[in-house]
Amino acid sequence: MQNCKIRMDFDTVIGRIKPMHAVNRVPCVPYDAHANNLFDKLAEAGVPYARLHDVGGQYGGAHYVDISNVFPSFDADENDPASYDFTFTDRLLNELAGRGIKPFYRLGQTIENYQHIKPYHIYPPADFHKWARICEHIVRHYNEGWADGFHMDIRYWEIWNEPDNQPDVKDNPMWKGTEEQFFELYDVTSRHLKACFPELRIGGYGSCGFYALTGADCSAIAHSSPRKEYFIGFMERFLDYAAAHGSVIDFFSWHSYASNKDNVRYAAYARRRMNEAGYPDCEIFLNEWNPGIALRGSQMDAANILSGMCCMQNTPTDMCMYYDAQMVSPYCGLFDPVKHDVFNAYYAFYLFGRLYALQKQTVCEVLQGEGTEPVPEVFALAASDGKTRAVLIVNSTGEPVRAELCLHGAAKESVRVLAVDEEHRCEPVSEKADALTLPPYGIRYIEYI
Repeated sequence: MQNCKIRMDFDTVIGRIKPMHAVNRVPCVPYDAHANNLFDKLAEAGVPYARLHDVGGQYGGAHYVDISNVFPSFDADENDPASYDFTFTDRLLNELAGRGIKPFYRLGQTIENYQHIKPYHIYPPADFHKWARICEHIVRHYNEGWADGFHMDIRYWEIWNEPDNQPDVKDNPMWKGTEEQFFELYDVTSRHLKACFPELRIGGYGSCGFYALTGADCSAIAHSSPRKEYFIGFMERFLDYAAAHGSVIDFFSWHSYASNKDNVRYAAYARRRMNEAGYPDCEIFLNEWNPGIALRGSQMDAANILSGMCCMQNTPTDMCMYYDAQMVSPYCGLFDPVKHDVFNAYYAFYLFGRLYALQKQTVCEVLQGEGTEPVPEVFALAASDGKTRAVLIVNSTGEPVRAELCLHGAAKESVRVLAVDEEHRCEPVSEKADALTLPPYGIRYIEYI
């Protein structure tokens, strides 16, 4: 059995707990009580944001979120409220607002995976400036009450998604234009929206990611595949264009389905490149990620997801958005589509949400039992709100781990432990105040009150 020492100092604040437990999509079917029950589960977990990409699909999908759904006739007058169909999107966003989940609104289109049969809405708009004005009116509807709208104060507006999905336009399920056309569309839209709404955060573009980069500092190309190498070249040319034209990048969003270890490297690369490109103040969002689609429903999936949240908390990443929380999606590790219940991975979000509510990140180190070197397979985060102090611990290995708990700034007498493993579904367990045994892929949340 491996041994480790977890050293916690609850009196030393080192930052804030960031929203690493946001999601893409939600299990919201307005007329399905079972799905809404699972939607409520996201609220119970304190999920802070839901990214509205790929909302199109089942259950009214032809009417949600996408520009072509909200503004169905591009020839219509963009200044006329009658040109817009907000009905289903209003319902979705009201469901979010009622549960305290903030929308992260993607302005663009749902992926067309069967574009090889016929693409519909992923061509460049006929008029980039009109498209930007349509986006403006969608913002006004949800933030300023335009067209019988709302005052939802939606902060983040993302322009498009994965325009770099394939180097060959004929194979690309997200963008049927040239690189230069996308760069121009982004530039026109970002500057227009920022001029209209200087207080909002405008960004994009949902990069497919950095899989081709190798080395600890991502300084070289691994020559893995033309497609993955294209992702990198596209980003470089996008940043060159943006810097030359003064495009607005309040946040840069990127995607990854790689390992947690790789994502840590990629996050540092994204931050470095944005700084070098002249955008040192932009936020960095990993707004599609999933470390184990094939592990859906397993305790290992729960451990991998929580390990990823813990890893990314200590990188330049400002927010992570798991893909996804739509019950019927094979990418959804949170919800069982047959039983309409939660998988154990749901509790990774629930427990991280409890830590997030405490706000202040405090010192927490996982060290080898007899030394000072970090233990790469065991992760821990600690937080405090000044009254409640808590630590979240996850064993990402298939073997049990014995952990010695070394505390500063908390009393050992008032302890509550919640366990998630093969035997427990976020249940209280009895553990010693100064040590515990983590089962394979086991998770423990310890509160000191």
